[in-house]
Amino acid sequence: MCVVCRAKGDKRALTRIVRTEAGVRVDLTGKLNGRGAYLCDQDSCWERAVVGGALNQALRTSLTEEDRNHLLQAKPTMVKP
Repeated sequence: MCVVCRAKGDKRALTRIVRTEAGVRVDLTGKLNGRGAYLCDQDSCWERAVVGGALNQALRTSLTEEDRNHLLQAKPTMVKP
């Protein structure tokens, strides 16, 4: 389930964000160790999660500026029909 909009979906349809010892990262494999949270591919959800603080709460951490930049660069592009 997306931590922002609460949309339910298959784990493969969502992007896993994980808190590791090296910082907060996108987990493309779904196998990284650490506390994880899921985001859908909507731009508004990524903005609210990264800038608005939803990931801080879900991952029980405080995102650094480096974490925020990394996540915003890694956000999937929307495929428009």
